[in-house]
Amino acid sequence: MSEMCGGIVCGGNNSTTLRYTLPSSLSLPTSSSSSSSSSSLSFIKRNGLVLDYNYNCSGRRRRRDAIIVASSDVVSGFNWDDWKPLKPSSTPSLSDTFWPSIGAFAAMALLGKMDQLLAPKGLSITIAPLGAVSALLFTTPSAPSARKYNMFMAQIGCAAIGVLAFTIFGPGWLARSVALSASIAYMTYTGINHPPAASLPLLFIDGVKLHHLNFWYALFPGAAGCILLSLIQEVVIYLKHNFKF
Repeated sequence: MSEMCGGIVCGGNNSTTLRYTLPSSLSLPTSSSSSSSSSSLSFIKRNGLVLDYNYNCSGRRRRRDAIIVASSDVVSGFNWDDWKPLKPSSTPSLSDTFWPSIGAFAAMALLGKMDQLLAPKGLSITIAPLGAVSALLFTTPSAPSARKYNMFMAQIGCAAIGVLAFTIFGPGWLARSVALSASIAYMTYTGINHPPAASLPLLFIDGVKLHHLNFWYALFPGAAGCILLSLIQEVVIYLKHNFKF
């Protein structure tokens, strides 16, 4: 069983433990009980969860601690709820919908203007993965995949992996397969999960117009475009917090 202290959940041994204190007026069912002044312990299974109920006594009943342990041994393999839409706790306000949409419009407009300036050099900064990055930054700015460190490290690393795979294997299915699997392994091992970056290797391998960039592709257009999106994100967050309607 994993250990918990200070109200923070700490996982261990393929299980997650949640410890909380119940009021003395609330009781939990137990499969066995004891009137001993030290403690009594019982285990109950309810709907695939193991309920570990630790009942502490010291003369008087001052508190009850409960530990709920969910492990892979008791969780079903298939869950139809994954195919159903989540029920939102509350409907987003108009401003929470409006400002991210405006941010996305501004981002694509600015990127399009930069494309016009870069066109004489045969370059373009607008690529499809930046649309997915915009959705992450503007709608879920607090998500781990929207963290700046994760975003830039994943963008740079996955783009470089795509160039390396193309250099070794050339165009084709083998280069795409190796690049994608290596990108997922890289993000998983380093803990810098940023899903939009996984498309960068495929974009380079199949994009003939990008081949001349070689390893500069690690910085442009993916990482360079993310700099602009990060600046726009700060404006969107400010507007969401200060201009609500």
